[in-house]
Amino acid sequence: MEIIGNLLNGTLVFSTAFIFAALGGLMSERSGVINIGLEGFMISGAFFSAITAYYAEMAGFGSFSPWLGLIGAVVFTAIFSSIHAIATITFKANQVVSGVVINILAASSTFFLVKMIFDGSAETPLLASVFHKLTIPYLSNIPFIGNVFFNAYPTTYIAIALVILLYFVLFKTSTGLRLRAVGEHPSAADTVGVKVNRTRYIAVILSGSIAALGGATIVLTSNGNFAFNTISGQGYIALAALIFGKWNPVGVMLASLFFGLAQAVKDQLQIFEFAARIPNEFFYMLPYVLTLIVLIGAVGKARAPKALGEPYEVGKR
Repeated sequence: MEIIGNLLNGTLVFSTAFIFAALGGLMSERSGVINIGLEGFMISGAFFSAITAYYAEMAGFGSFSPWLGLIGAVVFTAIFSSIHAIATITFKANQVVSGVVINILAASSTFFLVKMIFDGSAETPLLASVFHKLTIPYLSNIPFIGNVFFNAYPTTYIAIALVILLYFVLFKTSTGLRLRAVGEHPSAADTVGVKVNRTRYIAVILSGSIAALGGATIVLTSNGNFAFNTISGQGYIALAALIFGKWNPVGVMLASLFFGLAQAVKDQLQIFEFAARIPNEFFYMLPYVLTLIVLIGAVGKARAPKALGEPYEVGKR
């Protein structure tokens, strides 16, 4: 039972970054803008969270520095994500190509900046203050369930709260209705007075900020610093979770938990004796192989927003 409990708790831990990144992609794609750049936004979030938290520590903020790291990731990646918004909405560039450029730009520019800021080092210094698991009083004492669900990092609780919030906003408010209308039938939305491109701008910038929390989570919980391989393809797994979750916040969370389980299984398997005879590369490839299998199975079953990938000319109906 202890192994199962640790496995499920690990699932929550690993899935948190996927939840944030996939929710970010959901915001953009629900508005009709393809977001292949989730990997780049996660890299940006990881980099800016590490830099902000590091200088916050140097300034004497101590245990508050991880929270400042989260804020730094959100604010600076909002600026970075505006590049994708300008390219795809204002200049109507190919949205897939723009997303790929975002990924390449984020990976190369952050690596260059780390080497420039830290005198040629390939990674940022280890942070003295990172997030630690929070145990919720009384609830954490419940046998088995307490250890699984009520002993987690603050970012995990934030991610779950964000799923609930986005579900409510998307399906229970007029703001969410306008966002979905823009992604499904922008000309009809324009007819009733919805500012299509302005809505898409807001959605894409929010998309980058939310996805950035995924990268920040990795730095501020498990890694403690930023390097060129900190994200290593997790943004693409989040993109698969978005498709597998059918562009629904709850579905995205469940899909992210599924991929988080794959990561947790990888870690748990390595503690057994038989794992010593299996190359480490086999365990590291498991989540990505699973991603391919899931995407193959999802083909034709997940319906994307109808206007996804289609630029909109204001006034053209």
